[in-house]
Amino acid sequence: MNMTTREAAGRPPRKILVITYYWPPAGGPGVQRWLKFANYLPDLTLDPVILTVDPDKAEYPVRDATLLEEVRPGLQVHHTGTSSGWYGLYKRLTRAKAAPYSGFVEDGTPSPQQKISRFIRGNFFLPDARRGWNKHAYRAACRLLRDQAIDTVITTGPPMSVHLVGRRLQRLQHVRWIADFRDPWTDIFYYDKLYPTPLARTIDRHYERDVLERADAVIVVSTITRDLFLAKSPAIAPAKVHVIHNGHDPRDFAGGSPRKQAFTIAYTGTLPADCSLAAFIAATRQLSLEAPLRLTLVGKVDPRPARQLEELEAPSVCIDYLPFLPHADAIQHMRRSSVLLLVIPDAPGTRGHVPGKLFEYIASGTPVLSLGPVDGEAASILRDCGAGATFHPDDWQGILHFLRACRNGTPPLHRNPMRIAAYSRTSLTRLLADIIAKP
Repeated sequence: MNMTTREAAGRPPRKILVITYYWPPAGGPGVQRWLKFANYLPDLTLDPVILTVDPDKAEYPVRDATLLEEVRPGLQVHHTGTSSGWYGLYKRLTRAKAAPYSGFVEDGTPSPQQKISRFIRGNFFLPDARRGWNKHAYRAACRLLRDQAIDTVITTGPPMSVHLVGRRLQRLQHVRWIADFRDPWTDIFYYDKLYPTPLARTIDRHYERDVLERADAVIVVSTITRDLFLAKSPAIAPAKVHVIHNGHDPRDFAGGSPRKQAFTIAYTGTLPADCSLAAFIAATRQLSLEAPLRLTLVGKVDPRPARQLEELEAPSVCIDYLPFLPHADAIQHMRRSSVLLLVIPDAPGTRGHVPGKLFEYIASGTPVLSLGPVDGEAASILRDCGAGATFHPDDWQGILHFLRACRNGTPPLHRNPMRIAAYSRTSLTRLLADIIAKP
């Protein structure tokens, strides 16, 4: 529905308050979900009002100022004056120079100081070190609710501390509250890297359970995460927990983008330490003996897989290490490459891990080689869309066969346009609008 159709429907737009820490100029996958929702909700007679942190005071692992250009004209975006508090104290205690990447990809094998930093974060800053923003977000939210007659609040995490703002608003301001989870909470695959004590786990699980039980609706990005959450407490009504996956924006893929001449395998995003690349390297090395190839890595690579990739260095293999790029440039690399590599960390609890970039990989039209749980949700989505294949990280023969087929122009894939369209941002926003509309 476009703006003209909305006006013709004769329904006044309904305002909703969205509280999110990550908003442009923040970069990375965390910002994409609500940037896209906010851009499409007005077409469904819903006007989101965004409440976020002052970008000059925020702690973002990645910044992408180009995303500011994607914010819908006229969209209300309100910034709090400061985010001082817990994170500043955390940085002083741990001497952290920047916000950590998810999964601590920048740490590699942690040094004693890094272990201490993680322990401090996992035991003294609960549910996370950005909780210091809560008091500022709460005050600003109360003002917006009063001044703009808003009766529905959506909080989206990580950081999970933002959900505590939603809980307080629900309790004291009597608004309807929807909690959106882009990741699991205490089941996230790198949770144990925080070295939580039994007491810290108990406190964190209390916060998690309270949010899940009290929220009027809960939204998650995978069916496995939904099942994990429902198992937390019998007081969590199954009917109120909804799955809305991440997705792709068709507008990001408009126009042509010619393939690179050389056979190119590309990876975008963070490549963490706990990924197994030995079989991929063996298969790629064999493929390079048959014809030259290029490997392009866009983003952050942990030292451990970087050392593994050194085994690929040969005259017939060119490896490009590129920094994080603006979102539009990363998508161009996806579209121009011959194969896209997706790596699900080799760790417990990753069957439900569905990276946001998966859906952009699918929309790019480039075959996807996924390494991870073959019975995981990401594998199922790839299979349903006919956009790629998933292999166990040790299955070097399967990986080699797939890469050979892609190089020969005969990947064993049958793309399903209807399933791919179901993950478009427009389709997913309609699901969100239905949840908001429920009493």
